[in-house]
Amino acid sequence: MNTLLSLSRWIDSLNEGAGKLVMWLVLVTTLIATGNALAKYLLGEGSNAWLEAQWYGFGAMFLLGAGYTLRHNGHVRIDILYQRFSAKGQAWIDLLGGVLFLLPVAGLLAWLSWPLFAESWRIQEMSPDDGGLLRWPVKLLLPV
Repeated sequence: MNTLLSLSRWIDSLNEGAGKLVMWLVLVTTLIATGNALAKYLLGEGSNAWLEAQWYGFGAMFLLGAGYTLRHNGHVRIDILYQRFSAKGQAWIDLLGGVLFLLPVAGLLAWLSWPLFAESWRIQEMSPDDGGLLRWPVKLLLPV
């Protein structure tokens, strides 16, 4: 039992760290998006690399922030039904939803996305757009 509690605490601290990273990533990505838009419309100088960095940032926010959101009970539910249950009923819904849906889907995503990342890493896949970025860093976010 102590091993499971230790694992749970480690996962919680990992999610907290990822959440704090994502909070800063929101700022950085917003600044990138603003800077790229200003450069494009005021100076006529857009950049595919900055645009892709913005997309990568938004993708990272979603993927890395999911655990933090779940830990702080901020995920989306069908609250009309969920609120009608007692605290014990809500706990059962959370447990069954996690075990029957969340964990299998997360495991399947990690399993199926790893070969995509590995191939992208192997060939050093680049964006097909002029001035685009490497693709493997964003593909690594899927199994992570």
